Amino acid sequence: MAYPPGGTYFDNGKRSFVDVPIDASKDNAISTSEFLEASEALTGLFDVLGSAAFKPVKSDITGNIAKIRNRQLAAPLDSETLQSLVRNELKTKSHTASEGLLWLTRGLDFTAQALRKNLDTPGEELSSSFRDAYGNTLRPHHSFLIKPIFSAAMSATPYRKDFYAKLGDDQDRVNKELDAWLKGLQFRVDIIKEFMARKEAKW
Repeated sequence: MAYPPGGTYFDNGKRSFVDVPIDASKDNAISTSEFLEASEALTGLFDVLGSAAFKPVKSDITGNIAKIRNRQLAAPLDSETLQSLVRNELKTKSHTASEGLLWLTRGLDFTAQALRKNLDTPGEELSSSFRDAYGNTLRPHHSFLIKPIFSAAMSATPYRKDFYAKLGDDQDRVNKELDAWLKGLQFRVDIIKEFMARKEAKW
């Protein structure tokens, strides 16, 4: 297990979205470095889900993180927040990282919606929650070649009881910490979705 005995998956010492800084005085600017660290930590949940079918989902998220980080490394002073990274990249007539952020946000939104629905619906299996979330988030943007690959992943999720057991022994604590983690994730996803829908973030 990647966490201490008696603990939960969320004790693994990796960055949580709850800890990703947001500057409300600067139009909810989100710190780039911490956001990417939290996004990388999120991919560990796909390992907990355990199915090889989730590799394309994890690979998609990891690839988009790399696009954003490459831009950040190339222009660090222009990329301290996600919003400034997008604005400054678009000035260069490039949109690789901006497009990466758009797709990363969709992937994070998919994960957040699936786990939120499952947490809030105790009798529902993960496959149903993930399938619904896929339909709400990624599916409308996927080609007919990609849809079957992701649909296969939705059907390959473990049983609910097995997944939550892997997150920790104390289920009350698991539920509480998953709830807090999801709130932190969804709040930041919503900020990015609102920003990416603006004219200034279009290419």
